[in-house]
Amino acid sequence: MSLFSSRFVLLCLSAAVAAAPALAEDKAGETVKRKQLVIVSFDGAHDNALWEKSRAMAKRTGAHFTYFLSCTFLFPREDRATYQAPHEKRGRSNVGFSPDREDTLLRLSEIWMAKEEGHDIGSHACGHFDGGKWSEKDWTAEFTFFADALKNGWRNAGAPEREPADWQRFVKEDIKGFRAPYLSAGPGLVKALEAKGFTYDASLVTKGPAMPVTSGDIARFGLPLIPEGTSQRPVIAMDYNLYVRHSKGKENPDKGAAFEDSTLKAYRDAFNRQYDGARVPLQLGFHFVEMNAGAYWRALDRFLTETCSKPDVACVSYAQALDILAKEKRAAGATL
Repeated sequence: MSLFSSRFVLLCLSAAVAAAPALAEDKAGETVKRKQLVIVSFDGAHDNALWEKSRAMAKRTGAHFTYFLSCTFLFPREDRATYQAPHEKRGRSNVGFSPDREDTLLRLSEIWMAKEEGHDIGSHACGHFDGGKWSEKDWTAEFTFFADALKNGWRNAGAPEREPADWQRFVKEDIKGFRAPYLSAGPGLVKALEAKGFTYDASLVTKGPAMPVTSGDIARFGLPLIPEGTSQRPVIAMDYNLYVRHSKGKENPDKGAAFEDSTLKAYRDAFNRQYDGARVPLQLGFHFVEMNAGAYWRALDRFLTETCSKPDVACVSYAQALDILAKEKRAAGATL
């Protein structure tokens, strides 16, 4: 995203949805609807097999994703003492580390291939700790470690000669998004994000699909609550929350097909409400864990397969969504 584009969207996104109606007029005076955005993201981004699987899904469906990376997976267990999280013992991580250097090198390659294929790489911090009470200083320290982990990833893994030529620029300029572990964002977060040059945060939860809002220089997105199941009780549109809803957070593979169908119906219904209505972006969140025997990943694959090819639909990353929203706002302003 260009500096102008990111600044432009940050100035515009604080407007309410009503200020940017789904219907607008093109240059010929014809009434047109804004593009329906579907934004899919993955937290953790560690299992290399799921990197492969998600990238194949993207190619097959025409989607682009945001991968929120936990940076401890760039260090083998033998190097875990390198990491010091705020207020934690040195070498501790809630999500572990890479098993070995070869696994780390493969993950670095997957990150690079995803970037080259047009996906968005974001930060999920490092050790997946609850930062709800962290200060700006705490978050800044975590972001600094994250940046250094990526910057020196190939060297730390023992293969500096395999580092792509554009890797350093990529790390410095392209990683502009963040999602807080546990969606727990304390008062010190936004200032730390601004100081580190981030442009968006995807840590909020909203009552339903909502346009991003701004806090300072940061565009803030929220995963929506969507109705699901026979009761239509709202649930955060994220695989883990559905996993807890369906099976109390324990594997129940025998009911995987039923969970998949219920999830797919919830995605379809949430999408249709926007596609036929205000066309607010629909955000769906996932993890690099195939819960309930892969029910939620299968539902996602089916949903994207039938959705991304629809007219006026774009299945995009958060970075792409910011660019599209900026262009739509600029075009709407030009017609006033």
